[in-house]
Amino acid sequence: MFNRNRSLQQVAAIVSISLVAGCSLLGEEGSDDAGPIVVGTTSAPSTLDPAASWDGSWELFRNVYQTLLSYPNGATTPQPDAATCKFTDGTSRTYRCELREGLSFSNGDKLDAEAVKYTFDRILAINAPTGPAGLLGSLDRVEAVGDREVVFRLNKPDATFPFVLATPGMSLVAPDDYPAKAVREGDGIVGSGPYDLKVYKEGDRAELVRNDRYKGAADRKNGAVTIRYFQDSGEMVKALRGKQIDITYQGLAADDIVALENKSDENDGLQLVEGAATNINYLVFNPKDKWSDKLAVRRAVAQVIDRAALAHKVYKDTVDPLYSMVPKGLTGHTTGFFDDFGDPDPDKARAILDDAGITGPVPLTLWYTTDRYGSDTALEFKEIKTQLEASGLFEVTLKSRPWKTYVVGYQKGEYPVFGRGWAPDFPDADNFIAPFVGEQNALGTPYPEKQITQVLLPRSREESDRANVVKDFQEAQQILVDDARLLPLWQGKQYIAANEDVSGGERALDPSTIMMVWELSRKTSW
Repeated sequence: MFNRNRSLQQVAAIVSISLVAGCSLLGEEGSDDAGPIVVGTTSAPSTLDPAASWDGSWELFRNVYQTLLSYPNGATTPQPDAATCKFTDGTSRTYRCELREGLSFSNGDKLDAEAVKYTFDRILAINAPTGPAGLLGSLDRVEAVGDREVVFRLNKPDATFPFVLATPGMSLVAPDDYPAKAVREGDGIVGSGPYDLKVYKEGDRAELVRNDRYKGAADRKNGAVTIRYFQDSGEMVKALRGKQIDITYQGLAADDIVALENKSDENDGLQLVEGAATNINYLVFNPKDKWSDKLAVRRAVAQVIDRAALAHKVYKDTVDPLYSMVPKGLTGHTTGFFDDFGDPDPDKARAILDDAGITGPVPLTLWYTTDRYGSDTALEFKEIKTQLEASGLFEVTLKSRPWKTYVVGYQKGEYPVFGRGWAPDFPDADNFIAPFVGEQNALGTPYPEKQITQVLLPRSREESDRANVVKDFQEAQQILVDDARLLPLWQGKQYIAANEDVSGGERALDPSTIMMVWELSRKTSW
């Protein structure tokens, strides 16, 4: 996840849909006598080191590491966690944080101002291709003042910097356990978050227990949580119905969501929670490829793609068509791709190619990941292939890799066209534009669009009232439409399925839809 700012709008309230008459996810919270709460997800970490992760690994990090600021339940702006922070100048360039007293890491080491400085210096020094250093573009230096005061000096005004500090990418690490200039190896974590990582089996499970040294904002409603990692949605739902897990988080496939909505014997004792979300899926065109580099080819693809068909045929209307990189629900959202291209039209696409002197079917190779965005991804790309080839304008080859090697490939610029998903770091339109532009970005495909990077984004970051930057974001989105380097496809919804004795699912998602597992508990009565 690349980051910058999100608008200060709240992720829409989650609505509970009960599959059990008279039940809801709200209930009295009970003890942990039945053992740890078991969460299922198809999104496994790619690393355990925050300096190397800007992806779904953050879902684990949020619960075992600590950040200076975070999002308590219901908050849409960063709140104190390890520290209380504020800008202390009038230009949003000096940001001071005062740490809580008596902080320590899970191994007993002191968490002081020097440890905070070490954490941020380390992120920048390692500068991992898949890491969060890109989020710190406005950071000039970090100063430790005594034991508890940290001063962030910014090289330019950045009203979004508090949002950056609240992302799991800025997780605090113990200096003696995390090398200054290299990614930490191994299957352990030394953090200061609500839980300790007791056991970790890559691709299988993470066992979390309470961190007795923790001092922060999280109000833990359970004593232990186990996160199980599944390869596909069907396997995860089978485990839920068999009571091998208590609740699902990421990765429910459309067919499984539809099946869970039905009242049937196999769904007896289950509940489904549906919530609005701002995660998006999109295609990236790599200018290193001779065909993807042609504007006419990109615009012809944009003219053919049928988003409504993707949403309905593949995702059973569990997602919505998206016509801008900024999702609906955020201040500044537009529908630029629909406004410019209208409904899918192969004849208009042919005219675009003809005007550019491009004849004959254009060969395109589309890449996707097999194990990051859910079981429907393969079906989605088959449908895209079908749509493009049905126009008679393209010959499409599909290729795929597991996420860990897929990331390496797109960071090296190996893929002509590839699919990505984006879960926001925080809810602001900036966070759906800044990560994808500039010489260095989250996609490994340089996109030096100067009007966005040198004018619109810097100007918007001077404005603390995000409602005042709508015009800047609208202009930025139109540039993205004109270039068609990034092609938005759909905006997701958040679905969680749970056994009837689990409470807290409706409270457990922060504005980035990252699960705060400390909100989960078992009910004691009905």
